Amino acid sequence: MNRRNFLMTPPALALGLGMAATPLVSQAAPAILTPASRILPRDGARPRIVICGGGWGGMTAARYLRELIPNADVVLLERNPTFWSGPMSNKWLIDVVSTDFVHHDAQRPANVYGYTRLITEVVGFERDKKQVRTAHGLIDYDFLILSGGIRNAYDVWFGNDQKAIDYTRNHFPSAYIPNAEMLALKQKVQNFKGGTLVMTLPPPPHRCPPSPYERACLIAWHIKKNKIPGKILILDPKPKVAPISMGYQTAFRELYPDIITHVPNARVQEVDPFNKRIKTLAGEFKFDDAILMPPHQAAEMVWQAGLIGTTPDGKPTGWADMHPRLYHARSDDSVYFVGDLMGAISDQFGHYPKSGHVANYIGKIVAQNIAERISGKEVVARLPDNLCYMMVNADPREAISVKFEYEVDAASGKVHQTQIDVDVRTEDLVKEDFVWIKEKFSDFLAI
Repeated sequence: MNRRNFLMTPPALALGLGMAATPLVSQAAPAILTPASRILPRDGARPRIVICGGGWGGMTAARYLRELIPNADVVLLERNPTFWSGPMSNKWLIDVVSTDFVHHDAQRPANVYGYTRLITEVVGFERDKKQVRTAHGLIDYDFLILSGGIRNAYDVWFGNDQKAIDYTRNHFPSAYIPNAEMLALKQKVQNFKGGTLVMTLPPPPHRCPPSPYERACLIAWHIKKNKIPGKILILDPKPKVAPISMGYQTAFRELYPDIITHVPNARVQEVDPFNKRIKTLAGEFKFDDAILMPPHQAAEMVWQAGLIGTTPDGKPTGWADMHPRLYHARSDDSVYFVGDLMGAISDQFGHYPKSGHVANYIGKIVAQNIAERISGKEVVARLPDNLCYMMVNADPREAISVKFEYEVDAASGKVHQTQIDVDVRTEDLVKEDFVWIKEKFSDFLAI
C-alpha cells in the first residue's frame, strides 16, 4: 500500500483484498496496452474531470463533482487498493481504535457516488494535450485535480545517497504517508524495550502540524503504562511547541515529565542513521531508536506536472504554484490543487493547515468551482475552516483541540487566519473527536 511504489492491482488481487475490481478499460480500448495507449476513451461530449490521488481531498472532490455535475465523467486515479486514514492513526498505534476504524474499502464510495476509480500509477502529464500519463496508458481530461498529498523529502538530508535514504525509511520510518510504514511504526512502538527514542519534526509547513506532539504523548502513555525504561526526545525546528503550545506543554509537564523532553530550535543539519546520531542547531544527539520525519514537500505529481512554485530568487518552494483564492494553477487554470500539496495562501499565516479537515473542505470548494465554470456561472471564491483534536492521554482519554477560522481582510483583500486553542484537556473533546471523524468518513467514504 505504498503511495509512491504501488502499481496497478490486477482484478483478481483486488477481489482477493475484499474490494470490487474496477475495469481498467472499456471494450473500445486497445487489446494490448502500452504507455501510449489511450485508456477509458471519451464518452461523447461529457465533460471529464480526472483526479490524481484518492485520499481525503480526492475522494471528496470525486463525490461532489458527481453530485454537482451529474453528466460529468469523473475518474479518480489512485495507487492504493484501499483507503487508510492518517487522521486517527496515532490512536491506532496504541490500540485506542482498531485497524478497521482507519482502514476502509475505497471502491464502495466510487460505486455509491458513481465515479470511476482506477488503481494505477501516475507517471507524468502532457498538459498541452490535457492528458495524464499512467503506468498503463494515457487518460484525457478537461479539468485535472491534483490531490496526491506530500512526499518525504529525504534528499534534503541525504542528497543522492540512496543507501542512507533507504536505510532511514526502513529502520526509522516517519509513517506520515499512509502505507506499510504505518504498520512498521506500530510494531516499533509495541516492541520498544527502552532507551532514547528520538522524534524529528519537519520544518513548517508540514502535514498535520499538531500531530507529531500527539504521537509523542500517546507513545509516552504506552511507555508509562507498561513501565518501559524509555524516554522520548522531540527535536523541533520551531522556537516553541506550536500549534496549541500551552495544551501540549502542560501535558508534557503534568503527564510525562520523566519521559518527554522537548528541544526547540533543533533544525536538523545532519543525520547519520547508521551510527544513530543527529546534528541540529540545538546540538548533537544520539539515540537508541527513532522516528525520523524529513522535510515535507508537495507530492511527486506536482513536480511531474511542472507546477511547483518558485521563490523570488528562483528556488523551488516545494509546494504547488496556485491561485490562493481559486485553487487552480497560476499558469494553467484547467489544473486544480486539493489538500496537503497546496501552496501558500497568505502573507499573514502562509499555508492552510495540511490536514484531513482542510483537504475535505477544499475538495468540496474545488468541485463547486469546476461546476460553476462548466455551467457558465461566475466562480465564487470560498474559504475553508480547520478543526483538529489531539489525544494527549489514553487513560483517562483526554484531548485538546485547535480551530482555525478564515476571513478576507477588507483593506488588503488577503486571507487572514484566527487560531482558537482549547488547551485544557477533557474527555468531552475525545467524544467530539469521534463525532467529527464519523461525520467526515460518512461524507466521502459512504459509511
